[in-house]
Amino acid sequence: MNRGHGQAARYGRIAAAALLLCTGAAAAQNNTLQEIERYRQMLQDGNPAELLVARGEELWKEKRGPKKASLEQCDLGLGPGVVKGAFAQLPRHFQDTNSVLDFEGRLVHCMTTLQGFDRAELVKAPFSGAGQRQTDIESLTAYVVEASRGMPIKVPQGHPMEKAAFDRGKYLFYMRGGPYDFACSTCHGVDGQRIRLQDLPNFEKAEPAQRAFATWPAYRLSQGTLRTMQWRINDCFRQQRFPEPVFVSQATIDLITFLGVKAEGGKMDSPSIKR
Repeated sequence: MNRGHGQAARYGRIAAAALLLCTGAAAAQNNTLQEIERYRQMLQDGNPAELLVARGEELWKEKRGPKKASLEQCDLGLGPGVVKGAFAQLPRHFQDTNSVLDFEGRLVHCMTTLQGFDRAELVKAPFSGAGQRQTDIESLTAYVVEASRGMPIKVPQGHPMEKAAFDRGKYLFYMRGGPYDFACSTCHGVDGQRIRLQDLPNFEKAEPAQRAFATWPAYRLSQGTLRTMQWRINDCFRQQRFPEPVFVSQATIDLITFLGVKAEGGKMDSPSIKR
């Protein structure tokens, strides 16, 4: 009888210790999450992307390229020269190309047709290296996306080609492959995933999908450079150990279409700043 009571007391102490340990671990995790959120809020002050916005505006209005023309007549979907709110409604179908384009794809088209730049040269090195001077495409992206800050995300789905782009993007989002048998949804289709200090948004849910889409492009402090949505998709492919896609390829535009439609109702808050 005494032995039974002794074992019960011992098990009780073990259970209490385990509960205390779990409670302590949960509290520590909550404190960590709070500190990460506080760190992110501190980063928002003094975003270096503001300098890129100014440079991008200069590039947009400067007469450049073999045709010595500016981009002020570039139609981003709301009419020639209309920048305000355009980024929040991309990707979309364009009649003149009869294709669905995201912003960077449309920018390449305008730089080619309006300014006379060589497309092969434009798409060869669209991303700057860590600590390097931003590419023209990155600076122009910063300027145009800033003009959509606070605007509601509304990626069109009225044209059959827009719907087809969404369907292909959805297929790619859930497609598993590569040496780790990963899909985009492996990281972005469940709750509670995080890499280091970076939460991985669950695109199955509206709020995290809206927040994620709204804050790209973003200035990455760890790399000292602005990163665009095309770069983000490219880097996800790299981390999955997939072959990296060609800049503004159909696959990347389709994925961005899918993500943008899932984020409908959010408000653009970019260029943001991330670790």
